[in-house]
This record gives sequence, C-alpha cells and structure tokens, in this order.
Amino acid sequence: MRSPENALTPKSNEDTLPGLCFALAAYGLWGFLPLYMKIMSHVPVLEVLAHRVIWSVPIAAVVLIAIRRTAALRDALRNPRMLAMACVTAVLISVNWGVYIWAIVSGHALDAALGYYINPLFSIFLAAVFLGERLSRAQLAAIALAAAAVTVLTVEAGRIPWVSLALTVSWGFYALAKKSLPIGPNQGFLLEVLILSVPALGYIAYLTAAGTSHFSLGFDRDTWLLLGCGVVTAVPLMFYANGAKLLRLSTIGILQYIAPTLIFLVAVFVFGEAFGTARMIAFPMIWAALVIYSISMLRQMRHA
Repeated sequence: MRSPENALTPKSNEDTLPGLCFALAAYGLWGFLPLYMKIMSHVPVLEVLAHRVIWSVPIAAVVLIAIRRTAALRDALRNPRMLAMACVTAVLISVNWGVYIWAIVSGHALDAALGYYINPLFSIFLAAVFLGERLSRAQLAAIALAAAAVTVLTVEAGRIPWVSLALTVSWGFYALAKKSLPIGPNQGFLLEVLILSVPALGYIAYLTAAGTSHFSLGFDRDTWLLLGCGVVTAVPLMFYANGAKLLRLSTIGILQYIAPTLIFLVAVFVFGEAFGTARMIAFPMIWAALVIYSISMLRQMRHA
C-alpha cells in the first residue's frame, strides 16, 4: 500500500486532483490579494513588507516541521555558498513584494497585472539568454508582441511603465535564481524569510522606538491585519510549491494567468482604475502574445 505522501505523488508526468486544488487555491489567493493590501493603504509600504516577512517565518516553520523536512534547512544554514545564493533570492523576492504592495496601495493595480502577464514571456527570454534554451518562432513572436505593448504604454505615458517591468524583472530573476538553489521549495522559502527577518525585525524595532509603529500589543485592527500578512504571504506560496509538483508543466503554465486576470478584474471593477486607450491597445497585445506562447508550449509538451 502506498503511503499518504506517495499517494499524492503522480506516477508519471500527469495531472492530479490534489495538484489542481493546490494550484487553483494559490492563484485564487494571489488574485484577490490586492483587496487585502488595499485595506492597509494607510500603513507604510516598508512596514507592511516587514510584517509580511516576520509573520511568514512561524507559518513556514510549522509546515516544515509537520512534513519533517527540517534537515535540509539545517544543512543550508551551515553552507556559506547556499546562504549566499539564498540572500540573492531573498533580495529579489523582497523587491518584488515591495513594488507589488506600493502598486496596489498607490492605485497601480493594473500595472501589477500587466507585470505578471508579461512575466512568463520574460522567463522564456531569460531561459534563452542564461540557460541556452532555443526559442521557437512562436515564442519569439510572443516576446516581440509583449515588447511592442510595453512600447505603446511608454509612448502614451511618456515614461517607462516601471512598476510592470520591476515586477516582471524581479520575479523573473527570482525564478531563475531559485532553479540553482539546491533546496526544496518549502525549505527555500523559510530560508529566505529567515534571512529577511533580520532587517525586518530591526526596522520594526526602529518604528516601535520612534512611536510610529502600527503594530501594538493591544491587538487592534491594524495589528490583526499585519499579523495576517504572514498568512496571505506564506500560504499561497506553499500551495503553489506543492501544486507545481503534482501537475504537468503545461497545466501550471496555463493556470498562471488566473492571478493577473483576477488582479485585472479587481483593479477595473473594484478599485475603479482607468482603462485608457493605451491600455486598451496594450493589454490585448499581451493577451495575444500569451495565446501564442501557450499554444507553442502545448505543442512542445505534446512533441516531447
């Protein structure tokens, strides 16, 4: 008889129901995360970021202890090279989180959605540049369409859409760096937040000493919201990590559009962000690029 853990592991490269549930939960939580961040618009971005880091630590630690995978983390903490690599991924993910929080609370949720739409196309570009992967004509066409969409937005606004590009570049290089980090996803996440918790705790201590902290032992509304930052940060990441193991690459590739689509809908219909002429041109170009990319990816998977 297979053990409960092995029962969740696909026999071959196939989709599983638990994997689909994990992935849908992760992308759904990420898609509606702007609603949570918007509630905390009155809290400074760096303070929210610090609490996302700090309260992710106990959640990630409990999960790691529950699945009995702490040995790899202990080995990583004793390995200077792995710690250095984890510092790089920690910096990249903190930049991504910081820009994302600022985008939501500053009325740029549509730019955040655009950034996460572009991300898979940027990732295949990075794979070609750094990993030597060959791009098909369809993939080159998709990347060209995405670049053209960014150009449209740049010309219309008179400036580069830095929010979208910052999210794309930081997440793209984060994913690339994670591929070379020889540790499991759950262990890697805990290692990253442990590293980030040092400056985060220092910053919170500074705010407390200055009397400007929104976190209090009285457990008011702001305190509960900041405590919840750990849940909304750690839980979807771990759902995603487990879902990715139990689904085919092509399935994960298609499902990843759920989150930016939900962010897009929230930005337009809940936050009321303006969807001007340039965006009416740029977003369909990105969507067309993603359709081309997805078809190409599915064909490659079938051929393989």
